[in-house]
Amino acid sequence: MKRETIGEGASVADALDAALEELGVQQDAVEYEVLDEPGRRFLGIGADREARVKVWLKGEFVSEIEQAKQAAREILDVEEEAPADAPSPSEDQEGEPPTDEELDKIADEAVGAIRTVLKAFDIEAEVEEYEGDEGEIILDIVEGDLAVLIGRHGKTLDALQTLVSAITTRRMGFRHPVVVDVEGYRNRRREKLEDMSRRAADRAARQGTPVKLRPMSSYERRIVHMYLREDQRVLTASEGEEPFRQVVVMAK
Repeated sequence: MKRETIGEGASVADALDAALEELGVQQDAVEYEVLDEPGRRFLGIGADREARVKVWLKGEFVSEIEQAKQAAREILDVEEEAPADAPSPSEDQEGEPPTDEELDKIADEAVGAIRTVLKAFDIEAEVEEYEGDEGEIILDIVEGDLAVLIGRHGKTLDALQTLVSAITTRRMGFRHPVVVDVEGYRNRRREKLEDMSRRAADRAARQGTPVKLRPMSSYERRIVHMYLREDQRVLTASEGEEPFRQVVVMAK
């Protein structure tokens, strides 16, 4: 787990946001020091100087993360052994949408799994339920101290998603898409990635040189590719090996 980083940006606020993004936490979980204030070029010579901030996790937050990891490991150990009467997951219902009664049951099982995780993390929160545009069940965890459930670049949230999906599938005996979110993080993350993608495309088109984005998960890379595929100015490609695989935006 990365505990400190240096963020850069056009302003101190932007640099701090970049550092928080890198660490995957909210501002109340860190302390920071401004290393450089932003500055403009002198008489048009040289490059603008970006703001730089050093950001590190508070000691108590690190302890909470370690406790949460241990709790998650214990939950995974328990769930490795499926109940004796649990049906085996199947694809028999492919093409047959679940009934309203089955959807309610799926949501109940998923919420139950989430509450088990929250209890292990000693977190009090509410779970709001929505239906997605493609019929998926969206469960948004809200109203609590939830930064630990997101993790760096959403990796803890991705693990929670995988865990809840596996538990729900095992208990129901068939698969149905369930999306776990934390206070709308996934939607906010998508908006940030799309904004980053747009700025990279503008830069690549303007300068005529490839622009490399920071390493991303496959989920994040897909968002970038999908967002820029309609942009007639640029092409995108992924390069590198996991976990350092990144998107490159190139002018056509």
